[in-house]
Amino acid sequence: MMNFDTPIDRRGTGSLKWDRRVDLDPYWVADMDFTSPPEVISAIRERVDHGVFGYAVPHPSLVETLQGYLQDRISYSATEEQIVHLGGLVPALSLAARAFGKPGDAVLTCTPIYPPFLGIHDDASMELQTVDHAKVDGHWTFDWEALEAKVTPQTKIFVLSNPQNPMGRVFTKEEILQLATFCEKHELILLSDEIHCDLILDEKKTPHFSALNLPEPLRDTTITLLAPSKTYNIAGLGYAFAVIPNDSIRRRFTAARGHTLPEINCIAYHAAEAAYKHGEPWRQDLLAYLRTNCDLLTSTIREKIPGATIPEIEATYLAWIDCKDLPIENPIQVIEKAGLFLSDGAYFGHGRCVRMNFGTQTERLKSALETLVNSLR
Repeated sequence: MMNFDTPIDRRGTGSLKWDRRVDLDPYWVADMDFTSPPEVISAIRERVDHGVFGYAVPHPSLVETLQGYLQDRISYSATEEQIVHLGGLVPALSLAARAFGKPGDAVLTCTPIYPPFLGIHDDASMELQTVDHAKVDGHWTFDWEALEAKVTPQTKIFVLSNPQNPMGRVFTKEEILQLATFCEKHELILLSDEIHCDLILDEKKTPHFSALNLPEPLRDTTITLLAPSKTYNIAGLGYAFAVIPNDSIRRRFTAARGHTLPEINCIAYHAAEAAYKHGEPWRQDLLAYLRTNCDLLTSTIREKIPGATIPEIEATYLAWIDCKDLPIENPIQVIEKAGLFLSDGAYFGHGRCVRMNFGTQTERLKSALETLVNSLR
């Protein structure tokens, strides 16, 4: 069993998370403070020992592993042609905007949302349309009336985060079906970012329903984005992939790449293969550890910071803390003054909220929560 309690010194390693603000204790950007699965590290070492690092293409066993993963985890049988390999998920979001939009068209999404969702329209000189998620029966979901009011003939793409970042919501089959029907009605491409789908904390209670699980007529206008990066802590290697069932949509997507995307490095391919092929026991240990951290964080916020609210976290290692009812005008400023580096909710489309990364050692999290409580209370 992996020992996730072991602290790892990441200062001075060129870490975005740890070295951007060396004066603050970081709980912001979405990478975890754990080493990757041993099998991933071994696969990287083996590839490095080969000693030649020329241009790379997806090798056959990687493709077979991805097909096995899609079948086992999502119950989808993908052909090799349907899988589009990418040097990261954010570039894929931008690529979709350029593929299916033109100046004057619009991208639609729901907030709060992962910040790049709120910027990809600029890459295609498109407009941005946003609708707040609505709280219904204690769960954050889609505001269907507001979406109908917002969408226009110029809207071409709906960008979905499922599981949702930053709120940790796992949308149900019924919600995804209704969203896909909405997209079909308005002739929208459904761009489904499912990068956190292997970080669902209780898969029996809240199973993942992928855009790939939609019935064929609805699935035919979807692009599903996946990656091992968040789950296995290999985001810095820059590998993701899209699954695009429709040939015409896939051709438009790949044609828009032009010469704007970098080559995928050879090490990333082998790390991804090892993660999906051998990482399942490690993933289960990780989820157990994250559940403990999630329970600790949720109970602390609810019991010790009256006025702050936090949704039920069903997935990810990210907590969305709403501070709007606290008598604090700028909570992120107060938190940074106390020595913590969290993500400012303003970048997600909602000010006076913060996002906290709990993918770290439990003892370190306890210390941070004590500081957070004292600063906000």
